[in-house]
Amino acid sequence: MNKDAIIKAVNEQLWPKTDADVPSFKAGDTITVTYKIVEGNKERLQSFRGVVIQIKGSGKTKMFTIRKVSNGVGVERIFPLYSPHIEKIEVNKIGVVRRARIYYLRGLTGKKARIKEKRMVRTEEK
Repeated sequence: MNKDAIIKAVNEQLWPKTDADVPSFKAGDTITVTYKIVEGNKERLQSFRGVVIQIKGSGKTKMFTIRKVSNGVGVERIFPLYSPHIEKIEVNKIGVVRRARIYYLRGLTGKKARIKEKRMVRTEEK
């Protein structure tokens, strides 16, 4: 076994999720991340819904940051994309932004903090 094969085998064991398990999204999209919280011997699921403000890293170490405003306070959370604690990721809205990292959202409130939404057209099959 060469070095690349060993690294690939270790990565597959550490990160069982693949690209097929993760939906595609980008900065500006509104997503809901449902993740597992382990407290002692109990487990529970918690959801975090917000706007993706950045995606960074590459490969299995890719991470994304989600921002939401809760009771007038901005809350940001960073998630590893291939974390085994993430149960599912849902894309709720597809936003139209012209930047890869939308940090300017941090300084905006109210109507100015809105992101233009891409219209989704459904085609019905006969």
